[in-house]
Amino acid sequence: MEKKIKKIPMRQCMGCNEHKPKAELLRVVRSPEGEISLDFKGKKSGRGAYLCHDVKCLQKARKSRRIDRTLECEIPDAVYDAMEREMENGDE
Repeated sequence: MEKKIKKIPMRQCMGCNEHKPKAELLRVVRSPEGEISLDFKGKKSGRGAYLCHDVKCLQKARKSRRIDRTLECEIPDAVYDAMEREMENGDE
């Protein structure tokens, strides 16, 4: 009997457009209540967008408003600023 190869889920970074394993990326999630937050564990419910663990990718995605389009909502600058601080601190 052949050993099954486990498929690694791939996701695209909203900043650099690179496809990477889901586990290596950071999830930005819009909860059903409309709240935007960083999901370090990947378990929060809601619509998600993925980013590398790099502030540069967040800044690129912010400039192009890609996360806003993916999550289908307007993200205030204050939320982006808070996400940048959280990424720099690495609140895991």
